[in-house]
Amino acid sequence: MASVWSHSRESCSWRCPLSWGEPGGGEAACGAVPLGPPSRPGRPWGAEPAPSRRRAAAGVLRLRHGSGPCTDASPHLASFCQLLETVLRKGLKQPLLGFGRRDYWHWLERLPPRAAGSSPTALSIGIEKAGTCAKVLTAQGRGRYFLRLALNGKLLAAAVQQLAGTPQLLEFYDPVTSILGNEELMEPFLSLMLVVTEMNFSLDLQNCSFLDESWLLPVCVTYETVPCRALGMVLRYVDGRVFVTEVLPESQAEVDEVVLAGDVLDEINGCSLRNAYSGQAGAALQKLKGEPLSLRLLRWQWHDGGVFGPLLPYLKVLKEKEPGFQLQHGPRRAAEREPRQLQGGRLLYNLRYLGWTSVGKDGGKEVLEQGIPAVLERSLPAREVLFDVRETEVLIQEKTSSKVLFRYPYPEISCVGRHLGSSNLFAFCVVVSPESPEGSTFDCLVFESNSEQECEEIIKRIGKGTFYFFRYNYSKSMECQELLFHSTTCKI
Repeated sequence: MASVWSHSRESCSWRCPLSWGEPGGGEAACGAVPLGPPSRPGRPWGAEPAPSRRRAAAGVLRLRHGSGPCTDASPHLASFCQLLETVLRKGLKQPLLGFGRRDYWHWLERLPPRAAGSSPTALSIGIEKAGTCAKVLTAQGRGRYFLRLALNGKLLAAAVQQLAGTPQLLEFYDPVTSILGNEELMEPFLSLMLVVTEMNFSLDLQNCSFLDESWLLPVCVTYETVPCRALGMVLRYVDGRVFVTEVLPESQAEVDEVVLAGDVLDEINGCSLRNAYSGQAGAALQKLKGEPLSLRLLRWQWHDGGVFGPLLPYLKVLKEKEPGFQLQHGPRRAAEREPRQLQGGRLLYNLRYLGWTSVGKDGGKEVLEQGIPAVLERSLPAREVLFDVRETEVLIQEKTSSKVLFRYPYPEISCVGRHLGSSNLFAFCVVVSPESPEGSTFDCLVFESNSEQECEEIIKRIGKGTFYFFRYNYSKSMECQELLFHSTTCKI
């Protein structure tokens, strides 16, 4: 593979634009614009020595380190993308009259479309996807989104080849100062892109809401929760971004221990909140009332533990609007939760079993209203138990002897719910004879937890594992709505 010839630093300041890892790679060290590759007696341009070829490919080889695909966690990905962008911008002509600044995205979006009657190519689909992505608003953001998409889809070489075959788009570049506009420099660059095309990338394309500002990407988490009356998050809209300014005590969001004050709400069930208007999150939640929610959050805290750099201007404005706002470093309840017993590497709930009663042939949520009081009226002595919510079943053991009292697979649990008169009591109904549905009856088992939060947590965990959860759930999680307080702040 041919590569660009490079002078040493002692003899010339011009350096190979493909040799990243050096300060100022791709630019003249003295600030002057290079007029072209230096001549070398007896050696034609393009016939470089093997060491230079190895240096040009060193950065790509770093990305290929390891057996798996290159991910966003790769330490060399950001530097490679920055170098790639530098090459694509080098020598890019700007409009003479200064109407807008031209970027490499502007020729990408003008690449010749597919021929009439033919199927769309992977390249044309990728360009269209970048052009319609709701999370990027500028030419820089769309170009960067396309580069990440092209790495995943092995499209970079195809884009460069199509540019080389489109003379009117090549006119975007100065043939003297650019890489892509110079026929001799285009060839080694295309060779390198063919090497990149053979590599495997697995980049999170949804994490793109900050590409307009930076190549740095935030830590992104997904928060999935059941339908609820109020999540318990206070929101503030700042320059088109939706910030969580507070997680309310004893709320569903606090119980789930995912959301932190300072996080950015980026999506609700796939609906982007980039450049959101005031109240947009509430409108989205209204449409999803009573449905399970999947929220995509961008962490304020970066991988190194500090604040994610591109968020600093927003956080400054947020602090000015809400002087009492504080970044939250971890779930509040994690430090306050009562210790639970550890058994076999699993954390178990320390509960009190109050008894059971038969509720007949109906196992719906309505029977809990009669079943729980019926057990309480008997005033049976409470038994200390260890309550284990497993992946496929609920296991209940006697605390003193570890004897198994009950074991119920989730398909045998018909409903679960909390007693409205006492925040610490909950119950669930189980089918007595699952092998004969026609003659089966249901029993209602009642337990006392240590707090309302623990009670809600157990209900939710059982509900997630139960086949009939969304049909019979009896917890407070019944519907979802947003309460607006004023134009810029709301609570959900």
